[in-house]
Amino acid sequence: MSTLSLPISISFCPNSLSIQFQSQHRRQRVTFPRKVKIICSGTEQPQQPPPRQQYSKKKNVTEGEKGVDPVGFLTKLGISHKAFAQFLRERHKALKDLKDEILKRHVNFRDMSTGYEILGMHRHVEHRVDYLEWAPGARYCALVGDFNGWSPTENCAREGHFGHDDFGYWFIILEDKLREGEKPDELYFQQYNYVDDFDKGDSGVTIEEIFKKANDEYWEPGEDRFVKNRFEVPAKLYEQIFGPNGPQTLEEMEKIMEETPDPETRHKAWKEQHKNDPPSNLPPFDVIDNGKEYDIFNVVSSPEWLEKIRAKKPPLAYWLETRKGRKAWLKKYTPGIPHGSKYRVYFNTPSGPLERVPAWATYVQPDGKQAYAIHWEPPPECVFKWKNKHPKVPKSLRIYECHVGISGSEPKISSFNDFTEKVLPHVKEAGYNAIQLIGVIEHKDYFTVGYRVTNFYAVSSRYGTPDDFKRLVDEAHGLGLLVFLEIVHSYSAADEMVGLSLFDGSNDCYFHTGKRGHHKYWGTRMFNYGDPDVLHFLLSNLNWWVVEYQIDGFQFHSLSSMMYTHNGFASFTGDLEEYCNQYVDKDALLYLILANEILHYLHPHIVTIAEDVTVYPGLCEPPSQGGLGFDYYVNLSVPEMWSSFLENVPDHEWSMSKIVSTLMRNTQYANKMLMYAENHNQSISGGRSFAEILFGEIGEHAQCSKESLLRGCSLHKMIRLITFTIGGRAYLNFMGNEFGHPKRVEFPMPSNNFSFQLANRRWDLLANGLHCDLFCFDKDLMKLDETEKILSRGLPLIHHVDDNTMVISYMRGPFLFAFNFHPTNSYERYNVGVEEAGEYQVILNTDETKYGGQALMKDDQYLRRTISKRIDGLRNCLEVSLPSRSAQVYKLSRILRV
Repeated sequence: MSTLSLPISISFCPNSLSIQFQSQHRRQRVTFPRKVKIICSGTEQPQQPPPRQQYSKKKNVTEGEKGVDPVGFLTKLGISHKAFAQFLRERHKALKDLKDEILKRHVNFRDMSTGYEILGMHRHVEHRVDYLEWAPGARYCALVGDFNGWSPTENCAREGHFGHDDFGYWFIILEDKLREGEKPDELYFQQYNYVDDFDKGDSGVTIEEIFKKANDEYWEPGEDRFVKNRFEVPAKLYEQIFGPNGPQTLEEMEKIMEETPDPETRHKAWKEQHKNDPPSNLPPFDVIDNGKEYDIFNVVSSPEWLEKIRAKKPPLAYWLETRKGRKAWLKKYTPGIPHGSKYRVYFNTPSGPLERVPAWATYVQPDGKQAYAIHWEPPPECVFKWKNKHPKVPKSLRIYECHVGISGSEPKISSFNDFTEKVLPHVKEAGYNAIQLIGVIEHKDYFTVGYRVTNFYAVSSRYGTPDDFKRLVDEAHGLGLLVFLEIVHSYSAADEMVGLSLFDGSNDCYFHTGKRGHHKYWGTRMFNYGDPDVLHFLLSNLNWWVVEYQIDGFQFHSLSSMMYTHNGFASFTGDLEEYCNQYVDKDALLYLILANEILHYLHPHIVTIAEDVTVYPGLCEPPSQGGLGFDYYVNLSVPEMWSSFLENVPDHEWSMSKIVSTLMRNTQYANKMLMYAENHNQSISGGRSFAEILFGEIGEHAQCSKESLLRGCSLHKMIRLITFTIGGRAYLNFMGNEFGHPKRVEFPMPSNNFSFQLANRRWDLLANGLHCDLFCFDKDLMKLDETEKILSRGLPLIHHVDDNTMVISYMRGPFLFAFNFHPTNSYERYNVGVEEAGEYQVILNTDETKYGGQALMKDDQYLRRTISKRIDGLRNCLEVSLPSRSAQVYKLSRILRV
């Protein structure tokens, strides 16, 4: 920053100080405290007065906040429930208090959600690696690894503030080692560019030459005068006021101050003396102490002077010139912890010594029962470079759910690279616009499908390296696919050697103590969402995946496990009392609100999806209106209904009313629903996929009749068509189910002797036959939304549901959807209502031969014209042909004016 030479005059009065400046434009004033300590010793520095604290009146929690209504969504929906409304108001107040508590420890909420920038292991520009860990229950902390012979004493946290603070954070510095024959850097704070300009060597320019160059080129004439002569101003002022033989004691000072004219008189005399000076020599301030105690540091500056100062750019370029490149660093130093080194964190706790995998580790590899972290710091020339930008979020989501490990055809764990090369092109060809990955975050046991997470900041090493996963995401973006992660913040693995359980020897580090800290049925650990440090860990984790791996959205897994102390294992009748009673974890709800607010603020195009079997009120409402802030919620009852029908209910007993009511479960938020006929839950570890139920052991051990294949193929298509078109703006399909994968998924586990036989996908079935027909239909179904924007239109008008004929019909914009679920009855001229008179053309028919159907509809039946007859409450009637177990999509192709 620039320094300007300014004429200054100082006057003293008893117990007061006045400094006066004169601007060429107007008098300006600065006031100082009346009690000033005068120190004339050359060795003692004067103490600065404490900064003034600023206080502001607190606004009413529920009033005075523009656009905020804690019960807004209840008012919008016309719901009146006193207890739940009071709960929402109390939750809003608790959220305000939580935010105030967070801001006492963090600069802002961005700082709150970027803990990964300082916690864990990071390369510092001053030839060292810094490590920071949170372990409040530990008494001693050290890093052990192959880089120090696993010694618990060589690299430990120092005593005092720079090693351990009151919040339980431990700080360790790993200094790079000076090579033999090399001398230490002349500049103590010598910095190195490890990534940018990494090929820059030692230029040979000394620090003195750079500073001289900065002074010669940067400062204007006279500006550096007081930089070079720091004591010139106070010495001249002291001599001007007191003469060459000034007072040396306080008593002498007080006597002289009594005889000195008051500050205003002296200031006027000074102005008269300098009235003919050029304006550039006049100071930018007027400073007068008017004797008011509350007028502390009231500084008014000259706008012209401020503009000149602000236009002056700081001399950062000269400082950056002192930085050297990685080439110079490698010549002088060897890394304190090389890339690829194995390490763990060592704690001494009241229960004894422990070794743990660091909580913020970004790459972890298992080693038997225990795991170790891998220091991931590849050379700059090998660092992954992003090529593609985030695709634009579409108005409708067609999500392809994947598990990387089982995505290959061979009986083994597939890798990120295999998935990138083989599966991503298939997803693009199938017409989906997003992928959702499960089991990507590091977990110890493969058979848990990735739900028992052990290391929240690490991609699973069984699939590849962090850079391999970045390549997968980048290639997906290049194909126009969004990438979502299924995130598990509702619980954590109970593993102590690898995960976070008993991390620092205490039972309450990241989790609740006692029974509440354990899931009632799954044996997992439950997070303590009321702890600010736990919130810091989880919120930073969400932001980490977006910033580091360019993730486009999250599906929050099993919210009912975290929102209720009974973990969601209770009967729900729909009464609002069940969502605000003593079993609701308010801290978990506050975390979800914070997560959505911060994610959507930092990344406006992020997509968040809630998986909650209880459908908590306000899931997809904005937090300002009393909601939790999600973009979509999953309708979990749909796949359960279809599974129940297929396995337990004869075809002729299917209830059309139940199908429609389940698909349109929550009409207020139907537009926010994510629908799916089946996902991985229906076909993993004990369950059966719909294709397995419908077709059985097709083409292998059993001979399926033509009728059985036709039935299975028809229902498979109809279930997907109605689920896809009747719901909200999002649809999901699990990998392989689009072509009727005949086998369930079963991960290697002790019960199957760790077999990989069912832990793969049969992509070879797409070559021909029934599975090729099913894939062709699913591809055209996705294309229907891509070209006609079916999902992004308004909600459907369901006007015909008949349990006797087993026919369902509904309108969505200019499209008519007609379904005949009857197993035997076909209808040649079935009457359904339409609002607009005109000609309707069939654009999709499940019974076509290319989809494995019988083609029972004749060519002349593909175009139908309305008749003027009121039916189903609509003004016009359309006579349609409905073969048994078939469905058609009609589009209004021509409007007729009657």
